[in-house]
Amino acid sequence: MSDVENESTEPVGQRTHRTDAYATKFVNKTTALQEKAKDKAPGTGGDGKEKGPAGGFDKTPVAKVTPGYTVKFTFHRAANLPMADINTFSSDPYLVASLKTALPLRHKEDPRINFRTRTIRRNVKPEWNAEWIVANVPGSGFQLKCRLYDEDPSNHDDRLGNINIHVDRISESWEGIHNQPYKIKKRMGSKRAYLVRGCVSLFSRSVPMSGDVFISIEVLGRTDAESGGRMYTVGPCVWSQHFSPMIGRLAGTKDPTEDAKGNSEKKSESYNFQANQMQLAGPVPQQLYHRYVEFRPFVAGMFTSHSFKGRILNRTLHHQHARIYNYDRSTIYGSFPSPSEEMTRKFLGLVHYDHGGRIFTYVMSLDGQWRFTETGKEFGIDLLSKHTMHSDVSIYIAFSGEFFIRRLHKDLEEQETYHVSKVDSGPLKGETFQDTANYQLVIDNDSGTYRPNAGLLPQLKEFLHRNLPGLHITTLDCNDDKEKMDKMKEEQRSRKKKEGKHTAVVQGDGDSISSSDEEDLDNVAAQNDESKEKTPMEKVGHAIAAPEEKLTEWAQSDNAREQRETEDDTGAAS
Repeated sequence: MSDVENESTEPVGQRTHRTDAYATKFVNKTTALQEKAKDKAPGTGGDGKEKGPAGGFDKTPVAKVTPGYTVKFTFHRAANLPMADINTFSSDPYLVASLKTALPLRHKEDPRINFRTRTIRRNVKPEWNAEWIVANVPGSGFQLKCRLYDEDPSNHDDRLGNINIHVDRISESWEGIHNQPYKIKKRMGSKRAYLVRGCVSLFSRSVPMSGDVFISIEVLGRTDAESGGRMYTVGPCVWSQHFSPMIGRLAGTKDPTEDAKGNSEKKSESYNFQANQMQLAGPVPQQLYHRYVEFRPFVAGMFTSHSFKGRILNRTLHHQHARIYNYDRSTIYGSFPSPSEEMTRKFLGLVHYDHGGRIFTYVMSLDGQWRFTETGKEFGIDLLSKHTMHSDVSIYIAFSGEFFIRRLHKDLEEQETYHVSKVDSGPLKGETFQDTANYQLVIDNDSGTYRPNAGLLPQLKEFLHRNLPGLHITTLDCNDDKEKMDKMKEEQRSRKKKEGKHTAVVQGDGDSISSSDEEDLDNVAAQNDESKEKTPMEKVGHAIAAPEEKLTEWAQSDNAREQRETEDDTGAAS
């Protein structure tokens, strides 16, 4: 039979009203929303399996793209910078570069890869000669944005201007850019800094109002990779140490410094809290990709700044991060061209080898920047140990957790399992002290903020092996290996109690705190002694100058700055 005949045989019912169609659509929409809510509900899942709060491991794959090119950026120097510091008629300039391409991101919240030069003190003609090697830059070109700042630890860093470099296409035959000057756009620069330069230029025509940055860009060849779906930093492996005397004083802790032979040398001592950063050579395994976990209703707002409360928390954590990883005259810089045993020894030095029974909190960014500080009750665990602060409130990271260093028995080095050597006479000496094979890194995924997938610990171990050659590495799952992990960490804490407070050796070269600062610290310490009810978080919160009355002020200033930078970016794009 034909279709017409089929239609004629169907029973004829009551004519439907148009509201029936709306009702059907409404019911279908409601059902779909209920199913979606059911899938997202904590503790349940559409597949019948137990499901926790949203976040944690994200299995979104990297886009499959033909491998790009490895490009070396060299930031040579700057000339005719404004004088941001009126007292010295100079500046403390540094440059921050970020790279943007047409490569698709796994999520729009993925951060751009970036690079920071070291700070050159009191110089309006700084020479950095800093290299940054990036892999998988696509042939469709890139946008390099450089922002220049004047470092000002006592206040926010002043913007000196920025430059934008657009390259439409690159290849192995691209001639590149060689020590070329680029005019600094001063529209977003500090008005105070350019006011001083403007006054000077009125009396001398030889003083220009605009400065220049000299940059070279070179294609090193095609990137040797299976996929070109994401860019990553190849080198150099830059590291830095950041010190906070105020926080160290209030926490009541000091850090040891030893020479290359493992001998402690007494110099002028002061309290200090130390934060560390180390750029590891990429690529970070693409499976290491974790999002913050929404274990509380306010957490999403804190990371995305969608609500007023969330924005306040977000800005507070950003300021805490800036204070813990603060760049000032006491900051120590260094770099290695590529991973080596010397780099492994530097890492062991940053964590003081196995001395003091220390345990560290760490976060690893998607581009392989490893940030870590010592953790413990005396550090105000509610504040300084949070992975949110270490990540600078990043929505996505590679991995996070805790780690510590153990010393191995020499006669057990060739075995698959190792045991802590019971040495009570202090650190090893001489060449034995420097031998990386005498030490073991024990690292876990103990992070409630991001809850890294335990199944990815082998990939983390392999990545760390590539970057820290010679070091024994053991991974622990905070759930399946909880009993073993707790036992080993308790051993570390016992060692810490046995060895007592740690001493810090800080060079007395003017970078240390002044006598007036010492008086302030004594007053604060006396107040803390009188008020035993204060928690470590309250003490450290006071130390980093984050009282509640300043939170709104921070949010307003950040709003204004973000608006200016957005306008600047829009103007640059046009």
